[in-house]
Amino acid sequence: MGTTATHCAYCALQCAMTLTADAVGRVTVGPRDFPTNRGGLCQKGWTAAELLSSPHRLTTPLLRVDRSASFREASWDEALDVVAARLTATQRDHGRDTVAVLGGGGLTNEKAYQLGKFARVALRTKNIDYNGRYCMSSAAAASNRAFGIDRGLPFPLPDLAETGAVLLAGGNVAETMPPFVRHLAAVVDRGGALIVADPRHTATAERATLHLPVLPGTDLALALGLLHIAVADGHADRAYIHDRTTGFDAAWRAAAQWWPERVERVTGVSVQAQRATVAQLAAGARGRGAVVLTARGAEQQSKGTDTVSALINLTLALGLPGKPSSGFGCITGQGNGQGGREHGQKADQLPGYRRIDDPAARAHVAAVWGVDPDDLPGPGPSAYELIERLGTDGGPRALLVHGTNLAVSSPRGRFVADRLAALDLLVVSDVVLSETAALADVVLPVTQWAEEDGTMTNLEGRVIRRRRAVAPPPGVRTELSVLAALAERLGRGDRFSDDPETVYDELRRASAGGVADYAGIGWDRIDAEGGVFWPCPSVAHPGTPRLFADGFPTPDGRARFVAVEHRPPAEDVDAEHPVYLTTGRILQQYQSGAQTRRIAALAAEPHVEIHPDLALRSGLADGDLVRVVSRRGDAVGRVRLTTTIRPDTVFMPFHWGGEQAVNRVTNPALDPVSRMPEFKVCAVRLERVVA
Repeated sequence: MGTTATHCAYCALQCAMTLTADAVGRVTVGPRDFPTNRGGLCQKGWTAAELLSSPHRLTTPLLRVDRSASFREASWDEALDVVAARLTATQRDHGRDTVAVLGGGGLTNEKAYQLGKFARVALRTKNIDYNGRYCMSSAAAASNRAFGIDRGLPFPLPDLAETGAVLLAGGNVAETMPPFVRHLAAVVDRGGALIVADPRHTATAERATLHLPVLPGTDLALALGLLHIAVADGHADRAYIHDRTTGFDAAWRAAAQWWPERVERVTGVSVQAQRATVAQLAAGARGRGAVVLTARGAEQQSKGTDTVSALINLTLALGLPGKPSSGFGCITGQGNGQGGREHGQKADQLPGYRRIDDPAARAHVAAVWGVDPDDLPGPGPSAYELIERLGTDGGPRALLVHGTNLAVSSPRGRFVADRLAALDLLVVSDVVLSETAALADVVLPVTQWAEEDGTMTNLEGRVIRRRRAVAPPPGVRTELSVLAALAERLGRGDRFSDDPETVYDELRRASAGGVADYAGIGWDRIDAEGGVFWPCPSVAHPGTPRLFADGFPTPDGRARFVAVEHRPPAEDVDAEHPVYLTTGRILQQYQSGAQTRRIAALAAEPHVEIHPDLALRSGLADGDLVRVVSRRGDAVGRVRLTTTIRPDTVFMPFHWGGEQAVNRVTNPALDPVSRMPEFKVCAVRLERVVA
């Protein structure tokens, strides 16, 4: 038997665990103490090893001659030869940008880096983006324009337990990452305030000292109103604003219009609750500290970037960023949602958070890659915009997919399936036959978390080690091996390694001098220290657990207020679609459910949470099947009556495909800055399904 110290397969908390493999390869999970999870695991973590031996595992490449045919098994050489030949022919006949790549926020840093390099060096296409566009992009954009840097938490997670007040906007961590709740519970246990803004009285709101039942799509109005109260009631830290920020006057002019009574009419949050929120945050600012956190509820909107900016404005007005146990933070969702957006699989970025349109950045990375900077493509479209163009005149005709199940996770799902069907070639690398893989021409079986070495970057910006605990099934390859083998067939094999530590060391050189600088973080150092915070520009540097104490990485060293204006959701309710829909995750499932739905202990049923008053008006009873219908499509789930949701809103989790896929309903309207789709609010009607 052997025991391996590693981290969980799922969310960005990256809980520490040990994996013990017996003589016949059975793997058991044990908790491991670590600052983020403090020895805790959730249901998903405890059962993570079950997928390693699942009968659903893919273990051989699959091919088919056309989409109407069934898959047949193929050798690796045949499958890779087919892919390389068809990619070459597509680019020869139609141009380099007719091949596209979509990556994922669950890939290791090494794989995310290699995927971005593969797109730009082996394929020389501009068309690469990743599913983090659906997850972190609005918070990243707002943080960059306010602070000059995007790191989910600018402090170690244990600092949160020491603060005096927390406002969590649009997050349900009690279900999405349960060990996180230990840090929030410590705030309350010490007599502090936990305030949760959410249309639902979630399991997290149940633990809060104050719940703000905000109407979907109005988080920005609420944030503007909180800033209004902070200034009008004398809570603003004028010295901090003067010494450490710019842009306050313009931000205040926008917030001045949002007096508490107006905010109550728009958001449904009472004046009393608004004032209590600001008073508790201000008291924290004067004492142990105060923190404002955002998650997908506030961010996955067509104005998500502005919503996060407005909440950052609130923290700046209260003088929080850079002070102990204080500031703004974003709760990263996917396992490597932080590292996955730092090193080049995003449409506009090169490794180290460098901009791909910056000549100096292009020159630095090109030198590491051994190519001419002029040969690197420019920025491409965002994920959903890329998907819209698949199979169209002048759009991509071939798509490589790594680490994402876009057929389930993308909004306007039926349209997305049509775009995938319009491709000449769809190649999917996955561990199971996901809904996206089932649509492919070629499916390549790849390793899972416990079968590979690499690094991840958790929600704090702490770079940690993922360690191989067991050998993969015979016939399964790592994605680094897949990319290296394809690069060889495309004439660029000398540029790509399949050894993860070699790839990581190249990543360090490529990131050196960038915002997300990993130059001083080697695998040996991570092993010795249990993780290192970026930026870390040299091996002598201690890493940076806490940002902003001495200034902000902006041209003038000051944080920037950004003036923003509230606007309604892209699609509001009307007579035909009179109910708001919001979506999210549940305790047992993760993301598109491609993995967790295959673990029996995590079984759950698609459901629609409906307030009894709305159910009565709609002729629905608990347990009925209901069809949720928008202007784009419909999804079916079972009615779950609850008083924990607003009477004008329904909630449906997004972990299922087929007719139970709620993203057939959701709105692809994009945030103009981040290009985030508006997953969290659209207009629907409810129809009882008659058996």
